[in-house]
Amino acid sequence: MTTGAFFRSTRIVLLGMVIAQAIPLLGSLVIARLYMPADFGAFATWLGAVMTAAVLVTGRLEMALVIEEDGEPRRFAMAATLATICGAAAALFVLVLGAHLVVFDTRHFTPGLVLAFLPATLLMAVAQTWQSWTAAEGLYRELSLIRIAQALGVTGVQVLVGWLAPSALGLALGHALGVLVGVVAAAYMMPLSLRAFLPWAGFRTKLRVFWVQHRRFPLLALPADFINTAAGQLPLFFIASKFGAEASGLYALSVRILGGPISLLGTAVLDVFKRSAATSYRELGHCRDDYLRTFRVLAALGVVLALGVFLVAEPLFALAFGETWRQAGVIAVWLMPMFALRFVASPLSYVFYIAGRQQVDLAWQCGLLGMSLLAFMAGLDFESSVKAYAAGYAGMYVIYLLLSYRYSKGGPT
Repeated sequence: MTTGAFFRSTRIVLLGMVIAQAIPLLGSLVIARLYMPADFGAFATWLGAVMTAAVLVTGRLEMALVIEEDGEPRRFAMAATLATICGAAAALFVLVLGAHLVVFDTRHFTPGLVLAFLPATLLMAVAQTWQSWTAAEGLYRELSLIRIAQALGVTGVQVLVGWLAPSALGLALGHALGVLVGVVAAAYMMPLSLRAFLPWAGFRTKLRVFWVQHRRFPLLALPADFINTAAGQLPLFFIASKFGAEASGLYALSVRILGGPISLLGTAVLDVFKRSAATSYRELGHCRDDYLRTFRVLAALGVVLALGVFLVAEPLFALAFGETWRQAGVIAVWLMPMFALRFVASPLSYVFYIAGRQQVDLAWQCGLLGMSLLAFMAGLDFESSVKAYAAGYAGMYVIYLLLSYRYSKGGPT
């Protein structure tokens, strides 16, 4: 992919991402006034568990879609990934329901949140996979429309429920129904015929071959991404248990407002980078030029975002959400170095998959989890815990960037 084509594709995805992210940001102005911080904290803890479980049930096989050749091979890979998700979600349903019946704990999850957990996990995993397929096909306009539809669904239902009966369960149901809207939109724009699963006997044989061919993803990439997601959600669980639901709610809003746009901007670049980098690696044996071009774009944007947050976060949170949420703006400043480096490093980390270095990624993720646990176990108060976590995360991302650049230059796996 040429530089011009790269930037054109990135602009298409970025425009859709900006619209998709503007919807929940504007919705947050209403949601913050409809729900209490404690409700938002309980929902954020539930959502963290859903996001972690969604990574688990995919087996990370959706990351293999872009590596498959265009056409029938990728369509079958999509069908195989969806079949894997459904089987894993069914097994997870039995485990979670059994655990809830044996150890009934309502401190963080009420029965309603437990019942909403499995459908939300399945929907989120399917939504992520369908978006990965759309990006792998290079259909960036359709990808943007799918994300906009999902954002409208989530925000619209959460606001509606907040007017009628605001609660953590209302936020959870709103999120699940909104993701369902995104899945329906994806299936409409990128239909997958049931013939891809038929005949069932032949499909099962090809499915086993697919699992063997891409075994490095569930064996190495899945534990790595599961640990990464767990490390990212770990603060919510620690803060809720050590400092209360209100502190968890303040932290959650800060991450939602700060992390949402940064993550989605990075994802817009990733959607284009992973296709161009995978093509270059197949044809040239390296993707160094794609890596450096993408790094320059991300680094420039990261600096601008960081300066903006440092200058206006605290007063902006108070103005937009009310004085009750001013502390969330302070937390955003504490977290900004971590998010700025995540913005640069996360899209480029796809090099680990392309170069077949999942084992190195797994080792790095284990180090990240250890650092996260240490930060919150050693921290004596809320501020020192969050600052230690953010500083440690930023340092780990510097190592991540050095490793990913090294592997972008190619070489034996």
